[in-house]
This record gives sequence, structure tokens and C-alpha cells, in this order.
Amino acid sequence: MLHPDIQTDHGRRDAAPALEEAMALALALPGLEVVAGEVVNVRQPQPGTLFGTGKMDEIKALIQGQEIALVLVDGPVTPVQQRNLEEAWKVKLLDRTGLILEIFADRAATREGVLQVELAALSYQRTRLVRAWTHLERQRGGLGFVGGPGETQIEADRRAIDEAMIRIRRQLSKVTKTRALHRASRAKVPFPVVALVGYTNAGKSSLFNRMTGAEVLAKDMLFATLDPTMRAVELAGGVKVILSDTVGFISSLPTELVAAFRATLEEVLEADLILHVRDIASPATEEQARDVDAILESLGVSEEVTCLELWNKVDLLPDDKAEALRNQAARRDDVLVISAVSGEGLERLQEVVTGHLEGLRIEETLALAFASGRHRAWLHERDVVLAERQTEDGWSLDLRWSARQKAEFERL
Repeated sequence: MLHPDIQTDHGRRDAAPALEEAMALALALPGLEVVAGEVVNVRQPQPGTLFGTGKMDEIKALIQGQEIALVLVDGPVTPVQQRNLEEAWKVKLLDRTGLILEIFADRAATREGVLQVELAALSYQRTRLVRAWTHLERQRGGLGFVGGPGETQIEADRRAIDEAMIRIRRQLSKVTKTRALHRASRAKVPFPVVALVGYTNAGKSSLFNRMTGAEVLAKDMLFATLDPTMRAVELAGGVKVILSDTVGFISSLPTELVAAFRATLEEVLEADLILHVRDIASPATEEQARDVDAILESLGVSEEVTCLELWNKVDLLPDDKAEALRNQAARRDDVLVISAVSGEGLERLQEVVTGHLEGLRIEETLALAFASGRHRAWLHERDVVLAERQTEDGWSLDLRWSARQKAEFERL
């Protein structure tokens, strides 16, 4: 595992935690054994090989001495650099994007997740223009695939990838419609939506399991779960909510995956409350929090939606540091210290979430004309009507609803 430490105009991440995360990424892929990891200082990236000749020779000696078959570079590697490095070192090479795509391909469980990963992988491979896609001809039966006598292998590969992407997009559109129908049916349930977000391996799935009694896969591993899971849960005081566990975020998340998983992450956009779970024991917790905030902003999450920070894994900290964090969090309204493993802070979490959601409910009176029967039925379906009176012109309804439900009603 190589982590190129490259200075940019935007600064750089601390190299040691970055290498540690890269090693964890490699270990998240079944069958891989990491035999070496190194931070490589790159003053001036070489266009053709990324590394200088001296460093390349040094790494080649390590590869031959350890009989290494795969080199992982924790950063972007251009197609030209990848080809030249593979030829020089006589090994297979994956950059950060390629590795994350491999992990996602291994973990995706639902039909939508599999299709999204396939589409992202094809988009990534198209930029590589590798000669590995002619096998797709068999999937099409060869109809219209073979080009003219002047067509190059790369053009044939590009055409094969493009047609595979079109086929997957068609399949995805059908799955997306099904998800939209499920979302519409959930919208009829008068329960607020609470979304768990956070950096990968921050403990979202462990917290989800603790709060719902579900058995979502939760391991000390990056990207242990990919597909979103939703459960109805009753909080303190009898308040019922829909809790949503989402895919973990990561720094430098490939743009192909951000686009592919946008539909999955739309659950966050529909949330009444966002719980940002942080691994407070990680030395890179501040950088991870900034990465999560940046991705939420890129997704278009409204600033009006409240986001509470949950400082998780406090049980892994020394007592003095844990106590200092508890004191720090006590002075803030948007932070809670918790442990999904020991249960610390979870009772307080339920109280805070309950109080916040209760505060989101608006009580008001609405007048509807007799011709607005569809609107009246919509209100009753969502169980937001407290009382109803018939007037000369229609109905007068006393409502108790959330801002999200009111916005949905106004779009009817």
C-alpha cells in the first residue's frame, strides 16, 4: 500500500492517519493480505509514472523481495501512469477509486446496489480505455457490435462499455421507480424520518441495531454495509420515527460513486432530522467530520434540516479525555456523547430526538373548499387532522403536522 504525500494548493491530510485508513480499506477487501505500507513524499508528480525513478526502483525491489502481486496507491493514478507502473513493476495496480469500487462490488447486496456499482465501475473503466471489455460482445450476441475494418480495439472497447452502461441505466430506472413508490408509500405514514449519516466505520450500523433491535451487519471494517436500511422505532415518550441507516462516507469518494449512489442517499434529503455519527476516538475525527459535511452539502441537504452530532465510541478513550469531551459536549446544543457498544448516552439521545421532533410539529387551522376533496383525503391519510368542521364553503381542519408534510401538501 502506497500513500503519495503530495502538497497541493488546498493543503494535505495528515499522512499517518491517511495511510492507516488506506490500509483499512485494503483489508476490507476479502482475500487481500497487506504485507507493506509506506507514505511516499512526492514533491513533483511525474506525468508518466507519478513517482521518480529512484523511488520506482526502490518499490520494485520491495515488490520482488516480498513477491507482491498487487500494488495499491492511495490516490488518483492516471491511465498512463497505471499502465507504465504495471509494466515497470510487473504487477497489477489499483488506485484509491479502483479499490473502493472493488469493495463496493463485493459488498453490494440489493439489486439496486449491484447495478449502481456496475455503472460506477463502467464509468471508471471507460476513462482507462483498457482492452478488457470485448467479452461484453457475448452478452449482446454480436449484433451490430463488430465495427468496420478501420475500427481500433480501443474504439470497440469504448462502444462495448457505452452500450453496457445504457443497458444498466435502463435497469436502474426501473429499480429507481420502485424505490420512489416505496418512498411515496412511506410518506403516507405520519412518522418523521431520522437519518444516520457519518464516515465509514463510525458506528452507524451498531447504533442502528441498538436502537431498533435489527441485525444489520456491523463490523470494525470500512464499508461493512452499503445498502440503506429503514426501521420503525418507538422512542421515549411513545414517539414513533422511521430510522434510516445509510452508506458510510469517505474522503475522496469517487465521483462515479457519488453519482451512482445519489438515489440511495436521497433518503437523507427526505429526513426531518439528521444524526451525524462520529468516531470520536479516531485521530482523524475532525477531518472525517469535514468530509461528511462536504458530501451532505454536495447532495443538497437543506440547511433548515437540523443535524445533531453524536460523538460515538467514547468507551475507547481514556477516562480523562472522555470526561473532557463530555464537558465540551454539555456546553453545546447540537452534540451528544454516546457509545453504541456500552449504551452510554442513548437514553439521553432518545429524549433529545423526541424533544426536537415534537418541536417540529406545527398546529394550525386550514380552510378547504368542497372541490378540494383530494387534498382533504391526503391530510386524513397522513393522520395529521386533529379536528374537522364543515362550513358553508367547505371544511375547516385543525392540523398538527411537520414542515416537511406541509411542504408536500403545498406541492399537491
